[in-house]
Amino acid sequence: MAKTKTVFFCTSCGYETPKWMGRCPSCGAFNTMEEHVEKPVAVGKPKSAPVGQSRRPQKIREVTSGGEIRFSTGMGELDRVLGGGAVAGSLVLVGGAPGIGKSTLLLQICNSLCSGRRVLYISGEESERQLKLRAERLGVAPEELYILSETRLSDVVEAAEEMQPDILIVDSIQTLYNEENDSSPGSVSQVKDCTMTMMQLSKSQGITVFVVGHINKDGNIAGPKVLEHMVDCVLYFEGDPNTSYRLLRAAKNRFGSTNEIGVFEMMDTGLVEVPNPSQMLLEGRPEGASGTCVACVMEGTRPVLAEVQALVTKTTFNVPRRAADGFDFNRAILLMAVAEKRAGMKMSLFDAYINVIGGLRLDEPGADLPVALAVASSYRDAPIADDLVAIGEVGLTGEIRAVSNMNQRLGEVARLGFHKCIIPRGGSEKLEIPKELTVYRVRNLREAIETAL
Repeated sequence: MAKTKTVFFCTSCGYETPKWMGRCPSCGAFNTMEEHVEKPVAVGKPKSAPVGQSRRPQKIREVTSGGEIRFSTGMGELDRVLGGGAVAGSLVLVGGAPGIGKSTLLLQICNSLCSGRRVLYISGEESERQLKLRAERLGVAPEELYILSETRLSDVVEAAEEMQPDILIVDSIQTLYNEENDSSPGSVSQVKDCTMTMMQLSKSQGITVFVVGHINKDGNIAGPKVLEHMVDCVLYFEGDPNTSYRLLRAAKNRFGSTNEIGVFEMMDTGLVEVPNPSQMLLEGRPEGASGTCVACVMEGTRPVLAEVQALVTKTTFNVPRRAADGFDFNRAILLMAVAEKRAGMKMSLFDAYINVIGGLRLDEPGADLPVALAVASSYRDAPIADDLVAIGEVGLTGEIRAVSNMNQRLGEVARLGFHKCIIPRGGSEKLEIPKELTVYRVRNLREAIETAL
């Protein structure tokens, strides 16, 4: 008879080791090792295979997809992040900080999902009465929505197999527990076992499963990293709980792109979609102030305009301070070094702080030029024109290089009422420039600074 095996998982990165360690050798985190008892699994023939036969490989052309497998969730922003809608038989993990709006989002989409589909909402954190009160506040009262307050995994599976819903929502995976596992609910082994059961239920019966996952203090889904490998899609709900705007982005998506974002606003009646995030991100922008520049970045297929602010002040330390929020810190230091070497700005004598307004994170190369111009504007204390947008990548020699999707970016810039745009000279010959937009083509950073200031 096979014996049980005890291993230890790192809750931060998923590293596995046969003995406990105070510090994870993989990610370096302290006190993140949790015990997990692996029990032997009986190996046998699948139930779907007849006696005396085994399943054989088949050609991919012979596999039938069963018609259209995508369906809309009723929220265009969520459909965009999912890649055009939810996929039947998929397992979607929704993570985020407490109070960010995960449960609100999943309860709101039930209004649309219940049109021709049966939805089972499992809550391990609220009673049926509390769910009813929240649904009334959000205006959710569809006919085919069934709710159940349960934390035992076997009861959840039994209810799903008996009811045969089209969509199953589990809020949250950390509250479920497998009674055959001796660990406490929320532990690494319990989260892993419950997620594996949800995955088997989803794939075997074609149920679309939405699972809510809490995050730890580092911003990652609580539990082993293998949890994110098991699911089909990982969505992160981001934003400051003290503000009303929320960003939904995909960290993993087997059925679509991971570059799309969805923007929501938290109101008294629930989450409201923001179809024009650029206008939201530019709301309240100061006029005639130095150290601010508008960037146009691509979030998947959507061009988004965001305000980049910089503050450059004379340092009182031997080593100047640097800080960046919403922009890569190392990239910001690199741009400041280029500005000092190629544009003649003595950045070694000044502290520099960079901030992207609205909680958006700029990760693409097209944001280099607006960041550099915002720093130069604050350094010279000279404001950039309020109707100017900058697009371009900055190289180490100070050259401004071309970026992709320039026509879509220019169209969005003109649509929001901007009249000037600084773009790279290279790669900009075949552009469809709107009539109301004046384009300045520049070769290097020094030329861009002189054009903007």
